[in-house]
Amino acid sequence: MKATHASHWQLDVKDIPIMSGSRKRPVWIIVLVNFVILFLIVAYVYPPTTSAACFIFTSTDCTLTFRKQLLTPKVPARELTDGETISQVVISEILRTPPVESNNPKIAFLFLTPGTLPFEALWAKFFQGHEGRFSVYVHASREKPVHTSQYFKGRDIHSESVVWGKISMVDAERRLLAQALLDPDNQQFVLLSESCIPLQNFDYVYNYLTLTNVSFIDCFEDLGPHGSGRYSEHMMPEVEKKDFRKGSQWFSLKRQHAIITMADSLYYTKFRYYCKPNMEGRNCYADEHYLPTFFNVSTSNSVILPAPMTLALILMYNSFAHAYIQMIDPNGIANWSVTYVDWSERKWHPKSFKPEDITLEFLRNLTVRC
Repeated sequence: MKATHASHWQLDVKDIPIMSGSRKRPVWIIVLVNFVILFLIVAYVYPPTTSAACFIFTSTDCTLTFRKQLLTPKVPARELTDGETISQVVISEILRTPPVESNNPKIAFLFLTPGTLPFEALWAKFFQGHEGRFSVYVHASREKPVHTSQYFKGRDIHSESVVWGKISMVDAERRLLAQALLDPDNQQFVLLSESCIPLQNFDYVYNYLTLTNVSFIDCFEDLGPHGSGRYSEHMMPEVEKKDFRKGSQWFSLKRQHAIITMADSLYYTKFRYYCKPNMEGRNCYADEHYLPTFFNVSTSNSVILPAPMTLALILMYNSFAHAYIQMIDPNGIANWSVTYVDWSERKWHPKSFKPEDITLEFLRNLTVRC
């Protein structure tokens, strides 16, 4: 019995340092908790006023303060022209207005074609079974198209002649946007040519576009002769050479950006008169430069997403992040298009695919990119 008691006593003594150490740990935890509580109290009494701090604290005062900062325009580097001031006011008011809420959001498919659509039957299969979730608009610039599908019949809009490389191409795009904007349920606007085909099923495309808060506009800086080499100083001061951009004309615009595009007259006029083929020894094509440059200039004075705003924070503070994205538009531009175009041949027009090019492996490679 004594041996037993001794062993128990020795075990207890041996365990004392461990238990003693374990008793010290809660002290540090208490200190840490007290520090955090003190920090939160100070933050509550003295609300944060910086954007980085606001990503941590999402109180009403913080949100209102940050919103005020976002909506306060930056001081321009130079005095704005009257046209620029008017443009900024119009764009700001459009972006301040909450987007039209639709119980049945639709995608507007805008077909820019010379005449009959060669892939109309394929598009009909793409649309089949999804009635009420899309709209179709056809701009035929040369001849009245012959339609075989119910989804395309009666969907032709008033069309004008389109000359490749000239502002008439942009006019046709704006004409399609204007018609599609008449339907308040149209929330995304996709520009397509007669050569375009869908690479994914309808549900994939619908979810990809309607669940995003950005517009897909190809936009990049090309310092070569086929990029900024096309720039004309007549566009000054509203469009500086450093802001001149290039991109594929095929876009997908969210509704707010479509409205902004229709409201613009200042930058459109610059490209109408000073971006055209054979002007001052340059070949400038408005459909490749107008929208990329317009949205680049529009974002040059926007608030940039600070580094601390990671995906994790966006997911944690979803409602606040959504409001934040809305406030910094038109910074919600993805600098790429949802349309695949192959320019590898380095010609005036993209590569045309022949029947022998369309293999299963080729299609798989394309869908992996989407």
